[in-house]
Amino acid sequence: MSSPDADPLAGRIFTIRGQRVIMDADLARLYGVSTSRFNEAFKRNRSRFPDDFVFQVNRVEAGALRSQIATLEEGRSADTGRGRHRKYLPWVFTEHGAVMAANILRSHKATAMSVYVVRAFIRMKGELMTSAVIFKRLAEIDKKLVTHDVILRDIYEKLRPLLMPPPEPPRKEMGFHTGIKRLKPSR
Repeated sequence: MSSPDADPLAGRIFTIRGQRVIMDADLARLYGVSTSRFNEAFKRNRSRFPDDFVFQVNRVEAGALRSQIATLEEGRSADTGRGRHRKYLPWVFTEHGAVMAANILRSHKATAMSVYVVRAFIRMKGELMTSAVIFKRLAEIDKKLVTHDVILRDIYEKLRPLLMPPPEPPRKEMGFHTGIKRLKPSR
């Protein structure tokens, strides 16, 4: 498996609104165009992108994304503060939207990278499926442990009286005893 440094999509696929998505700026960088040019091509071909392929994040989601990633575009000056934040809310693309975006760009790099993007989504889906299987198995083990715990507690409660020391036999009274039982005086 490749190292995270060699993978340009490492840490760039997020889960928003229950869908795995990639941001417009990350796709633009991957396809070798500026974010503004990428968004222009997307808006010219908006009819190719149904709502399950692409959506625009709201301010809360954008703030959460901003805290996770650096949003300063390459080539912009960090000293002047220009380009530090986006003017518009970002668009995010699902797996199918990312492939469709490669089709509207029509460059050789975009075509080659669309295959790469699909494979990244497939790899992530596989990792999530593996995690789901592991969590299901852990739940089964937990259920068995709870059942075994109840059974062991029941066995312990049944064995507990047997583990207690036997009661002491009654002690004989001190002194001389004739062995004749006294009769109680009648009244």
